[in-house]
Amino acid sequence: MKNKLTLVIFFLISSVYAKAQYAPAAGQPGSTAVYKDSSIIVAWANQATITRGWQNIANQSLGKVTIGDANSPVGAADNNVVSLGDGGSAILQFAKPIMNGTGPDFAVFENAFDDYFLELAFVEVSSDGQRYVRFPAHSLTQTITQVGGFGQLQTVKINNLAGKYKGGYGTPFDLEELKDSTGLDIMHITHIRIIDVVGSIDDAYATRDTANNKINDPFPTPFPSGGFDLDAIAVMNLATDIHNLSSNNQIAIYPNPTENSLTFQCDESGFVEIISINGQILLSHRFTKGKTILNLSSLAKGVYLFRINLSDRILIRRVLKN
Repeated sequence: MKNKLTLVIFFLISSVYAKAQYAPAAGQPGSTAVYKDSSIIVAWANQATITRGWQNIANQSLGKVTIGDANSPVGAADNNVVSLGDGGSAILQFAKPIMNGTGPDFAVFENAFDDYFLELAFVEVSSDGQRYVRFPAHSLTQTITQVGGFGQLQTVKINNLAGKYKGGYGTPFDLEELKDSTGLDIMHITHIRIIDVVGSIDDAYATRDTANNKINDPFPTPFPSGGFDLDAIAVMNLATDIHNLSSNNQIAIYPNPTENSLTFQCDESGFVEIISINGQILLSHRFTKGKTILNLSSLAKGVYLFRINLSDRILIRRVLKN
């Protein structure tokens, strides 16, 4: 009886684990991918420091990777990459700090040529360049058989790992997830560190996710371009560009959540853009001082960003449509 109960529990846990899924590939419904030309991007990294990793950590006689340099991941995503190699890393800095705003705050771009050949990396942030906090990453890829050097991964089994999406589409990260971290000011992020995931399932080399699962990704990649290929880091929320509302500038958006219409009230004129979570501008409306009713009946249910453009600043609000 005890053995039967244990078996039942095992299959129940396995069933739940197997059904757990994350956002799908770029272009599919529910994807969180951020396109490189998205209007929600306001800045890019302007400085990088690279620490090279091995072409093959299990055969270090091959040496370290060589493709790209510290200038490669600076500026907009353009497929000009720096390869990190097994366990290699990059630290990127920005002209202005990143803040925890509405929705994802930054996105990391890799150069995968399709939705399945994905090379992954951990993402860490810092407020001072000394103490780094890692985003909780999850990999549900099986760990029984090694994914080969040209093997494939499923996007829906990957969460909070850079490289989840193909080239031209960034993996978004939301600083809100780190709000309880000590020694980190999520309203003032100055450094982002990208660390290549060694995809080996060999205990001697394996890297693990937040749940202590081995992360199985293409291994080995014994080439000068091995490991994670960092293209760029885009910023969506800059500390100096998105302001909290003050008593001198009242904006009201209600009801929120809403269904088909939304009342928008502001004490000055400007224009508002309604943006999907992946950066597509769906509606725009110019308004004058006072009250405006917006018709949202054409929008599907979900979360939307309202970018409110005023004469000297931009404000962001999040709205849920039921």
